[in-house]
Order: sequence, then structure tokens, then C-alpha cells
Amino acid sequence: MNSLDKTLSILNLFNDQTAVVTPDQVEALTGASRSSAYRYLQSLTDAGLLVQSSSGAYSLGARILELDRLQRRSDDLLSVAKPLMVEVSTRLGYNLILSRYYGNRVICSHTTWPDKSLDPIYERGKPLPMFYGAMAKVILANLTPYQLRSLMLGHVDEIRQAGLGDDWKQFRMNMTRLRKQRACVTLEEIASGSVGVGAALFDADQRVVGSIVFAIPRPVFDAADQAAVRSEIVGIADRIMLELNGPATTAKAAPVHQDVEAAEATK
Repeated sequence: MNSLDKTLSILNLFNDQTAVVTPDQVEALTGASRSSAYRYLQSLTDAGLLVQSSSGAYSLGARILELDRLQRRSDDLLSVAKPLMVEVSTRLGYNLILSRYYGNRVICSHTTWPDKSLDPIYERGKPLPMFYGAMAKVILANLTPYQLRSLMLGHVDEIRQAGLGDDWKQFRMNMTRLRKQRACVTLEEIASGSVGVGAALFDADQRVVGSIVFAIPRPVFDAADQAAVRSEIVGIADRIMLELNGPATTAKAAPVHQDVEAAEATK
């Protein structure tokens, strides 16, 4: 890694379990000298991305707040989805979650949460498991074969534990089946008592960029017309993409990856 890469990689140290980082952690992460570690930290501090405490540790800085505000204002997907989520949640009484996908991460972008019988465990910016839950699985199913192969190579054990396949052939077939269904239903995989029903969202170039998901109490889902619930979430996804990208995207909302389909036809 060059110096810029090492500097930016420091931000990856922060998560729900790590609110502050130390120069020792930066040295271990980057393999740099003590003086270089301090230089990287100072660059992030000067940019407002970090702030140093009296103890010498570093936490996230106020510039993050500014960037979050700007991201909310400039995110076309969020702007399109928010009013529709309010409309649907008000009409059906179901909780809705909008997620974003980047760099093999699924992040909660926005929620509407009318049904307080489920704990509101999702919040903006919260990362979600890549191999569990409707939010992630419906994104996973719509990645390219190259992306899926890379995930399989790097996360074999996690994919097996999630029941998505013991090898590449099983994993590929499971993802193809899910992609064709469009709606993904998961039962209590993320939160006890909660059913996720999700559909993928695509940009104008047919790249998956996120998902829209119902979070419904298990008894409510069991008593509902489940086919109608699946159809509803697919319809919401189509409405978002229609407004975001135009009619071409919704007409073929589940992209067909030709090399995967061809490979399946010969096996």
C-alpha cells in the first residue's frame, strides 16, 4: 500500500466495537514506523476526519457529520425511496429498510418503523451480515459471477455456515434460483421473531446498488397472504427504480448473467 492507502485504511479500524484507535493499532495495521503512523493520523486529523483526545487516542471527527449531511442530500436513491417508504409503511403497517451495497458490505441507509413490536435494531450506517438476512441475500444473488467467485474464495466457511452452498456449484445454483425469484424471504436470520422480505435495487446499468426490505413480525407474516407480500416488495423496488432510472431498468430488473446461466445449462 502507498501512503494514501495506509492513511485511508485507518478509518477501517472503526466499528461498533472500536470507537477509538491508538497509534499502536495504526502501526500494526499499516506496518509503518511510529513516526509514519503519527503522520497518517495527523493527516486525518487536519482533514477533520479524526480528533485526538487527551489520552492520545483518536476518534471520528466532526467532518464525518458534515459528510453524512451532504450524502443524505445528494443520494438520489435515498431521495426517491424515502417518501415511498413512508407511503407504504403507513398503508400496510410494515417496517421498511433501505440498504446500500459497496465493497462487499451491506449498510443500512434509511428505515421507516411503524411496528414497534419489533425492536428497531437497524439504524443508518449500521453494517449488516453479508450472508444472512433478506437485505444481504437479495443483493448477493444479483452480483456478477466474478464477484460471487471472489466471495466464495474469500468466505468459504461463512457461505457454508449460512447454508448457501458447500462448493461453487451449489453456491452458484442457489444464487441463480434466488435471483430468478426476485423476492427473498428469510425467517429470523437477523432478529428473533422477525421475517425479512426483500427485493434488489439496480442502477441504470443494471448493477445492484442495494435492497428494499420489509421487516415483519413472524406471526403477522404467517397470517398474511405471503405471495402478496412478496409481490408488494417487488412492486416497491420497481417503483423506486422507475423513478430513479426510467422504464428500462424495471423492465429487466433481475439481470441475467449469461456465463452463469450457460454454465448451469451444461451441468
